[in-house]
Order: sequence, then C-alpha cells, then structure tokens
Amino acid sequence: MGKLKFLVSLMTDENDYQLEQANSATQAAAKLGVDIQILYADNDAITQSTQLLRVIHVEAQNRPDAIIFEPVGGTALPQVARRAIQAGIGWAVLNRDAAYIAEFRQSSQVPIFGVSSDQVEVGRIAGQQCAALLPGGGAILYIEGPLQNIVARERLAGLQETKPSNIHVTSLKGQWTEESARRPVSAWLKSSTSRKVAIDLVVAQNDAMAIGARKAFEEISNEVDRERWMKVPFLGCDGVPKTGQSWVRSGLLTATIFTPPNTGQAIEMLVDAIENKKNLPERAFTVAVSIPPIASLRPTK
Repeated sequence: MGKLKFLVSLMTDENDYQLEQANSATQAAAKLGVDIQILYADNDAITQSTQLLRVIHVEAQNRPDAIIFEPVGGTALPQVARRAIQAGIGWAVLNRDAAYIAEFRQSSQVPIFGVSSDQVEVGRIAGQQCAALLPGGGAILYIEGPLQNIVARERLAGLQETKPSNIHVTSLKGQWTEESARRPVSAWLKSSTSRKVAIDLVVAQNDAMAIGARKAFEEISNEVDRERWMKVPFLGCDGVPKTGQSWVRSGLLTATIFTPPNTGQAIEMLVDAIENKKNLPERAFTVAVSIPPIASLRPTK
C-alpha cells in the first residue's frame, strides 16, 4: 500500500477553532505519514459541496483515500457522501450527527463514521456558567451561530436545559467569525431595544463571536456607556489554547468551554481502519470542559 492521502474540508479559515482543526490534522498527518490537503468552504455549503464533488470525480489514482469534513450547512451532504463511498473513498463527519452513517455502513467496504463533541453538553456547560455567575437571575445577550447549523441549535438546546428560568435571553445571530458578531451587536446597540434591557452577561457560541461582540462595545462613542458595557463579563466557547484560553487568562473573556479539535482523532481512526483493518465505532466523542472550572466562577452581582 502506498502513502495514504486524505482530504480535510473545513468551514472557514476565519475562525480560531477551524484553524485549530487544521493544525490538529497537520500534526496527526505528519505523525502518521499521511499526505493531507485542507480546503476551506468560506462558510458556504454550496462551495463545500462543489469542492468535494470536484475531488471525488477526478481520476481514480488521484482521489484521496478518505475525506474528513466539518459540514457548513444544515445537512452533512448525504448525496456527496454516497458518491464518495461509491468511489471507494472513506468518509468521516466532524461535529455532526449524520443520520445516513448507519445506513451507509451496512453495505460499504470503506470506513464511515463521525467524531464530535457532545454539542448539547457544551450548551449545558454554558448554562451552568451563567447560573454560577448570575445566581440571582438576570439577562444575557446570546450570540448564536447560523440557524441552519446543527451545532448552533444543539448548543442552544443545552443552554436552555441548564439555564435557570430567572435568566432571560436576548439572541443575535452570527456566522462563527468576529466580524459576523461585531456587526449585529453594533446594530443592536444603536437600537431602542438595547436601552430597555439591562444585560448582565454576553454569551457567545464561540470565542471569536464573543470577541467580536466585545469589539462592538469598544466602539461605543459615549464614554460612560462604553465603560458600563465593558464591565459586562463575556463568555465564549471552543477554548483554543492560543486564543480562547489566552483571552480568559488576559481577562478579555471571563470563561470559555474547551472543545478539543477532532480532525487528528479522525485521521488516527482512518489510518487504523485502512492499515490495520480495525472496525470503527459509528461515532466517537470528545469531552468538553469549562475553563475555568464552574466551581471557581464567582457571582457578578
């Protein structure tokens, strides 16, 4: 068997967690002697589908042995998956519960599986962080990822499970990047709604959007208003060591949630399946943790 070739398809190169996913893949590939190609879909599901189909439809000798991808849109591209598997390409889905995996595994000769953080549990941890910081209740400004993205929906569901009923939520939408959060927060701050709600926490579904929201507050022209808003704690998620965890240490964020990158784990599993003929589980999970631990969070009011 020649050197294995894998393709890694990620959502965007403007998000610290996605860049950490790329770094994890690069390190695992170097360790295991695998050639990898990394593509970014610019947060567009059609672009991602087109990129993958282009790779699947090349001559057989130029195809990758497996594709590892983190879906942009609401589905995990079942038709693209089918074509890849028919072409003899292994298929690993990241951070998504793809219903078709069980069906395709019944008849396929190539490895098919998913690796994910438990996104509902990630949301539960965020709710527990809010409860620790606001034991007497209050209000949060919640920056969500795109509505069609299952990660965003599951994180919201988990938050709602553990958030006390006396903590009220005002929601805005982002696209996982700093700028996609800065714009709607800036617009919200200029609206009459923002002046009617006393926000006690800003909670974002990832660290990049938490920092984007913070930048919107930093741009407030009125010094008194700006100082008031900048005293509000900011919570993020993903906890990449060089960004999210660093921002907690520096005080830019009060807390984050570490969700370990899983591209490296997927590469290790694929190599084990292809080279060692190992049977893989249908789905493997990473474990998320609060940074700092929830027990160490002190009430903000």
